[in-house]
Amino acid sequence: MTLGRRAFVLSGLALPLVACATPEQNRPNATPQQVADAIYRHDGPPALTLYTMISNTSGSGAHTSLMINAPSQRVLFDPAGSVGLSAMPEIDDVLYGITRQIKEYYERAHARNTYHVRIQRIEVPAATAELALRRVQANGKVAPAACTTVTSRILSKLPGFESIRQVVFPNKLADQFAKLPGVTERKLFENDADDKTLAEAAAEARLAQSQ
Repeated sequence: MTLGRRAFVLSGLALPLVACATPEQNRPNATPQQVADAIYRHDGPPALTLYTMISNTSGSGAHTSLMINAPSQRVLFDPAGSVGLSAMPEIDDVLYGITRQIKEYYERAHARNTYHVRIQRIEVPAATAELALRRVQANGKVAPAACTTVTSRILSKLPGFESIRQVVFPNKLADQFAKLPGVTERKLFENDADDKTLAEAAAEARLAQSQ
């Protein structure tokens, strides 16, 4: 089992219900040029992917994030998250440069012996994906423990997502999302243990070798 898959670690996930990052865990914003250099356009259809990190012991939701595949670019909205990689610049909880490899790192890093990831995807019109992108970019940095509250609020204001109610708990949002027409779902389980420092170093090395 490689350390590369542990490239992203949400270190606050030990909390029982909602465990977004604390302020001191947040990194400074990237520069606009760093973001511009990292922009990635995925050739798949416009889509929104909801990630819910769930405790393997209690079943409680621990974190919510949202990947947006818009025609202009693909990003990850990781509200109050604590992830880091040089190839994935961040401005106000929006992570840029979400290539196939980085997407896989992100998903597999959150799946470990204590948590699994519920991954729900829905295809949307291009205009809806672009609107979602603009909304997360305009939202600003999210306060600790507000990841699900903010994500559900943003979703509820998108066309076709009017049935989504603003909620606090990750599982509640995932259950609402599951009821939307056309949603596909999978769950990701891994057995990795936590080791943030070594994992991020290993991920940086692997990405450097691939360039």
